[in-house]
Amino acid sequence: MTTRLFGREIALFSVILFLVEFVRGAALISFLPIFGEKTLGLSLDIIGIAITAHYLTDTALKMAIGYLLDRFSIRFVVHTGLFASLVGIFLLQFAQQPWLFITAAALYGVGISPIWIVCLTKVSEDRRAMQMGFLYTIWFIGIGSGPIVTNILLDYSTAWTYYLLLGLALLCWLLSLFISNQKSSGATSSLPLREQLVILKERLRHMRLLLPGMVLQTMGAGMLVPILPSFAENKLGMNGAQYSILLLAGGACTVAGLIPLGRLSDNLGGKKWFLVFGFVMIGAALYFLSLAPPMWQCIVLTAVLGLSYATLLPAWNALLANYVPPKQQGLGWGIFSTVEGIGGMIGPVVGGTLATWQGQSAVLWYSGVMYALIGFFYIWFPFRAFKDSSHGKT
Repeated sequence: MTTRLFGREIALFSVILFLVEFVRGAALISFLPIFGEKTLGLSLDIIGIAITAHYLTDTALKMAIGYLLDRFSIRFVVHTGLFASLVGIFLLQFAQQPWLFITAAALYGVGISPIWIVCLTKVSEDRRAMQMGFLYTIWFIGIGSGPIVTNILLDYSTAWTYYLLLGLALLCWLLSLFISNQKSSGATSSLPLREQLVILKERLRHMRLLLPGMVLQTMGAGMLVPILPSFAENKLGMNGAQYSILLLAGGACTVAGLIPLGRLSDNLGGKKWFLVFGFVMIGAALYFLSLAPPMWQCIVLTAVLGLSYATLLPAWNALLANYVPPKQQGLGWGIFSTVEGIGGMIGPVVGGTLATWQGQSAVLWYSGVMYALIGFFYIWFPFRAFKDSSHGKT
């Protein structure tokens, strides 16, 4: 399946991407909070700062890593980044001091960006939405299965859980040695950084109507992160097993829908309407979830969320690809990923503040309204921005 979608080279990137996201999901969602509090005796505010430090370095370095991909070989950039991540995981066992715990989490964030941006630069134009669907499937399975496996292992041994994450981080680093020693496709070392930034500034000016969606969609998701577990327990009356069923329903629908919906987007065109439908349906599902419906309705709504997300993602990234300068793909995707990452950093703070002031249900309501407004906004978005003709311009 992988070789038919991309070719043999991307099979290696897909494996590394899966392992990287598995460890990321396991570390951030499950391991760091439990290990930091119960094993290292750190306070929750220090743990929160550490997780923020991870996302901060991941987001801030995306643009720089993109530039490096345009200047140095893929193997060098990915291998160096994964080594930094390996060092970050290794340092956790010695991180009784808050500053070292925060530093370790930040170091782990350094290695996340390269492999994802490399995968984006390897996607072909004629099957972009379908291939993006495949990459998001790999990403989603990795980051979703990591916390599930970790939660089970933590019931038995924190030490063995840590060594599993350390071993997988080491495996990622070793696998990166087999990456071909070449620059990212379309990289031009002869073009100065200043000229590249001028080109990208012009692209950002043309895509200014996309910027709200880039920031707000990740902000909306980030708003939900701090409150979902407590909302499921306090408002929906769910225990841990029921909440797991809810997450699996949404995750399974997302994974099942990404590739076929990406293929449908490629075949039918009309990516604009895939975006509009995806945003509006996510907004509607979140609104109805905020009303605390019965269990079976929650499962249905979560499935709708998963399918809506699968509808949105491939078309959204195919649209963004129209604004990436062909000769500066690494830098272009790095900047766009950085813009999207801003929303991911802001979201948890906004969600936590809203939950404190107005309650957990209000967070889902506001997030749902925001997604719906984004969808309705893009109904009036000019059709020409969704055409592939702009991609070849520099």
